[in-house]
Amino acid sequence: MRELSDTLEDWKRYQDIPFEQFKNDRDTRNMVLHAMFLSIQSSIDIATEIIAINGLRRPKSYRDTFGVLAEEGILSPELAHQLSDLAGFRNVLVHIYWDLDLVQVNGILSNDLSLLQEFLSEMKTFTKQEIKYRDD
Repeated sequence: MRELSDTLEDWKRYQDIPFEQFKNDRDTRNMVLHAMFLSIQSSIDIATEIIAINGLRRPKSYRDTFGVLAEEGILSPELAHQLSDLAGFRNVLVHIYWDLDLVQVNGILSNDLSLLQEFLSEMKTFTKQEIKYRDD
């Protein structure tokens, strides 16, 4: 969760980068895309760990990881759906890097940070509850 928290701080800072700089400066673009990738991947890793520890259904894909958490009432269906979309975007970052729609990427950079912040908050709450139940 520390990795996610750190990358979300990066993401937040990078929201202030002007679009023209993001579009035209390769180093800036690579820095931003890497932070976005790490944030999304960290979220997937956290979800996967919670699924494994709790013996939940094995997800069919990265996108499905958040669906499993929603099925179990750990995440709201709406947040799980939005995070699943980000997992799909993660796949685009990894596999179709050369064909990114930079306007769309900038929109995600500008608008989707709050989804990952909410996820982190929910996971912190969930893991504290899990630790409490195991101590009882």
